[in-house]
Amino acid sequence: MIRKNVTAALLIISSIIHAQPVVKSMLRLPDTGQFSSFTNTFGEDHDYMINTPYFIVNNIYTVTDTITGLMWERNDGGEMRFESAITYCDTLTLDGYTDWRLPTAEEAYSILNQQYNNPALDMTVFRVTTAEYWWTSELQANDTSKVWSTNAGGGIGNHRKTETISAGGIKRFHARAVRDIHPVVTVPTHFNDNGDGTITDLLTELVWQKIPYGDSITWEQALIYADTLTISGQNDWRLPNIKELQSINDETRVNPSLDNNIFQVVGATKYWSSTSLPNQPLKAWYLNTQFGITTYDDKTIRHNILVVRGNTSFSTSVNSLNTSFISRMIYPNPFVDRILIQGSLINQHSYLMNINGEIIYDGCSISDHDFSELPKGIYFLLLDGPNREVCKLLKVE
Repeated sequence: MIRKNVTAALLIISSIIHAQPVVKSMLRLPDTGQFSSFTNTFGEDHDYMINTPYFIVNNIYTVTDTITGLMWERNDGGEMRFESAITYCDTLTLDGYTDWRLPTAEEAYSILNQQYNNPALDMTVFRVTTAEYWWTSELQANDTSKVWSTNAGGGIGNHRKTETISAGGIKRFHARAVRDIHPVVTVPTHFNDNGDGTITDLLTELVWQKIPYGDSITWEQALIYADTLTISGQNDWRLPNIKELQSINDETRVNPSLDNNIFQVVGATKYWSSTSLPNQPLKAWYLNTQFGITTYDDKTIRHNILVVRGNTSFSTSVNSLNTSFISRMIYPNPFVDRILIQGSLINQHSYLMNINGEIIYDGCSISDHDFSELPKGIYFLLLDGPNREVCKLLKVE
C-alpha cells in the first residue's frame, strides 16, 4: 500500500512539474474523411466514424468547420513568402471580419481530407488553387529557417522558407487564413498521466497507450494488435488515424517530437496510422517523430505503433453501431445542427427519436431541419423504407 501511494504521489508531482497551459482553439478533432475500405482486416480508418468532417459554405468567401468551430478562407491568398503570409492574414478583411490569422500546424492539418489526393481537400467546400503547400504559423523547433506546412498530398512537414517561388524556390506555398468563432480556452496541461499505463489528451479527449508496443510490425499486423489489445481493463483500443497521431506531435520538440516526459518513448520512431493512401492503396500514412512529419510507406514495411481509444461519448465505431450501407448515407455523425441524407434516400420519410423513444422529428425533409437546440446525446434515425432501417447518431454541442 505504501509503495502504491508513493507511486501515485510521484505521478502527481511529475504531472505538476511538466504541466504547461495550452490553448485549445478547436472544439473537436475531425476525422480524416476516409470512407473507402482498403482491407478486409477490421480496424482501418474506414471502420471508425467519430467526428466526421462537415463544413458549412457561408458564401463565396468563407466556410465554417462545424467540428472544430473555426472559420476558414474558402479560397487562399495565393503564392507568397512565409513573412508575407503572416502579414496577409493579419491584415485581411474578409466577409466583414478583421481577426484573421495564419493557422497553427494542427489547425491547418485539420481541414485536409485523406479520402482525396492532390489536393487532399473537399473541393465542394474549398476552391481550386495552384497550391502545392500551405504555410502554418509554426517554425521548426531547432531551425527557424523552416516552417511547418501542409501539402496537397495530405501530409504535413517542415520546409525551408526559401522553397517557395517568391523566395527563389520552385514550389508553390500559399496562405489560407483562419479565424476563431468560439472563445479560445486554455487548459492547464496538454496531457494527463492516468497512472495506469494510459495518457489522456485534454485537447482531444482521446486516451493513448503510454508505452508503445515494443516491436515493429506490418500495417495489417498493427490493425489486429490494436483491435485485440487490453490495457487497464479497456479493450476498445484501435490504431489511430493520421490526424489523431499528428495531434499528439509537439512542434517544439525533435528526436523525438513526442513529449517523452509523458510518453515512454526514446529517439525518433515511425508510428503506423490506420489511414491508407487513397491513390496508392498498398501504402499507409505514418508519423515520423524525428521532427513530426506525416508521410507514407508500403504496408508490408515494419513500423512501430501507439494505440488509442476514443472518448466514448463521441465514439461511433462501425464495430458496435452502424454497419449497414444506409448508415453511410447519413452524415455527419456526430452532428451539431443538421442531419443530412444523400443519394436515393434523401426524400424518404424519417423519424428522429431520443433514447427514450420520444419522436423528435417526423417528416420527409429532415435535411432542412435545424437541430441546434437539441440536447446533446444519443438519437436514433428511422428511415421508413422497405427495410425500416435504423441509424444511431450522436448529437454534440
